[in-house]
Amino acid sequence: MNQDIIDAIRQIAPGLELNKNEKMSRHTTFKTGGPVSLFIRPANLDELKGAISILRRAETPYFILGNGSNLLVSDKGFDGAIISTDKLADIHLEDENKIYAEAGAMNSRIAAFARDNSLTGFEFAAGIPGTIGGAMIMNAGAYDGEMKLVTKEVRALSPQGEVIRLDNNSLQFGYRTSALKGKEFVVVSALLELEKGDKEAITSRMQELALKRKDKQPLEYPSAGSTFKRPEGYFAGKLIEDAGLRGYSVGGAQVSEKHCGFVINKGNATSSDIYKLICDVQKKVYDDFGVKLEPEVIMLGKF
Repeated sequence: MNQDIIDAIRQIAPGLELNKNEKMSRHTTFKTGGPVSLFIRPANLDELKGAISILRRAETPYFILGNGSNLLVSDKGFDGAIISTDKLADIHLEDENKIYAEAGAMNSRIAAFARDNSLTGFEFAAGIPGTIGGAMIMNAGAYDGEMKLVTKEVRALSPQGEVIRLDNNSLQFGYRTSALKGKEFVVVSALLELEKGDKEAITSRMQELALKRKDKQPLEYPSAGSTFKRPEGYFAGKLIEDAGLRGYSVGGAQVSEKHCGFVINKGNATSSDIYKLICDVQKKVYDDFGVKLEPEVIMLGKF
């Protein structure tokens, strides 16, 4: 990373936390990934805007990181900057049924906050291991719920560095996508609109879903959740199982024996192991069934 870029960032945001050559294995749920040239942790919107402004001006590639729960970083690392939102995690009530959450707030924390305020509608997201910023970009969902159903508004930074507001219709939510995906908008916060409910019933539903996840998903191993998008008319896990790939391994990476839709780090896997396993699964499923599996996981760096 060019020292002039670091100096410029420090000049406009003297207190901003910057780390060189940070290992991304510390920041992804796969627990893999090499070093990133510069790891940035803004503590407020001004620091976020300032860092992005300098990086854009210098034409330096950067990636906005939530919980790293949908990310595979190359073992070679990433020649650019990672901007973590983990310090941008405020959650509060906007009124009696609306929750304001900054981009770095974990979905599990928001679900607990909603429960504690007797608000229902967000129970489905309690076990989604990511932040609300990432959830908005991909319209995260589970158990018949999705962000589309609870989102009132998103605030985001435009490529010009302006904070804009996008309502539910403008976000164009679809299956694991939104108008934010693939664009240069950076989610700053979300406004969720829920309904008043019974706290005991909300708690019971969250416990029920937690038990379902524990029973069906390999939560005891590092993973990025469901590895592949659901192909139209099929289920990815069923296709992978029918292709005879249950338990298939490459190095320390494995197709989960508990749920074939999950690729797990069984022990000391590298990103290269995981990447090759994903490619092998895609090829075998296509060869057997003519179905192209599209990864949900974002690949960052050179593979």
